[in-house]
Amino acid sequence: MPLPELTTAQLLGLILAALLLQASVGIAVAIWRRPRGAAAAEPDAPPPARAASDAAWAGTREFRVVSRAYEDAARTQCSFYLQPVDGQPLPDFRPGQFLTFVLQVMGAPRQGESRSVMRCYSLSDAPAPDHYRVSIKRVPPPSDRPDLAPGVSSSHFHDQVQVGDVLQVKAPSGHFYIDPDPSVPAVLVAGGIGITPMMSMLCWCLTRQPERQVYLYYSLRQGNEHAFKSQLEELASLHPRFKLNVVYSRPAAEDVQGRDFQHIGHVDLALFQRTLPHGRHQFYICGPAAMMESLVPALAEWGVPDADVHFEAFGPASVRKAAPALTAVPAEATSEVALEV
Repeated sequence: MPLPELTTAQLLGLILAALLLQASVGIAVAIWRRPRGAAAAEPDAPPPARAASDAAWAGTREFRVVSRAYEDAARTQCSFYLQPVDGQPLPDFRPGQFLTFVLQVMGAPRQGESRSVMRCYSLSDAPAPDHYRVSIKRVPPPSDRPDLAPGVSSSHFHDQVQVGDVLQVKAPSGHFYIDPDPSVPAVLVAGGIGITPMMSMLCWCLTRQPERQVYLYYSLRQGNEHAFKSQLEELASLHPRFKLNVVYSRPAAEDVQGRDFQHIGHVDLALFQRTLPHGRHQFYICGPAAMMESLVPALAEWGVPDADVHFEAFGPASVRKAAPALTAVPAEATSEVALEV
């Protein structure tokens, strides 16, 4: 039986129907092959960003000491630059956080023996993909108890840890870090070795948020204890929105006001009232107990909201505040700063 003749219009209709059927089958196969739960994103869309904490490692990771440098004239504060032995890029951390070290310390508590100790030290630089920096102060015996031994882990770092050594390090952590909102000026307040997390916050701000207004108040006794002096002065000269206020409580004869430091005395509310412009600021404070016990309540009395005051202490501290309790860093019986800074 002969096939009926098709008109041109009918032939075109059959061709179009065949093409549509082929396209539908292709789409169905593609959907069937796609893994379950796959996001319906454009093919060229970047994957969703992963939080820095998700990229951090579990347990300890080996880091090699690639450099060490003293940061003050008295050579009591030493920076250690660490690179991962595996050569893999480092995850970002939140400026202000710390690293935890698992150390094998010799001679404590008995000579000729070693023991494992765990200590935390603040990161003292902005995040970088190839290295971390921590800056550690040698802790002597308490002035009122010279019979006690000096700090165990700080002495170990200063006397034993050398370039080429490999250390066991846990991932960055901690709840003391800067708010990334660039619209709110940041006021960084450091007492002594409390400068370390402030250096991390400061370097991050100046690199990532150069338009943000940043004030640093750094309190110490005199010039030979002045850590990061040349670096801070250079940063202040390069960044007009960074205001440096160094305060010496007992300047030495060779310390010159206006050259080495800006103020004599202590960081207190009166200094803030003289040097900070009117308006909202976020305060980040890290220092010894006396600083925390005076500054935090004073800021509350000045009317600064609890949400705008962030602080962390090293050594015993008792601070009255309506917000959650102060993250205090207990000291060892030897007075060593054991955690956070």
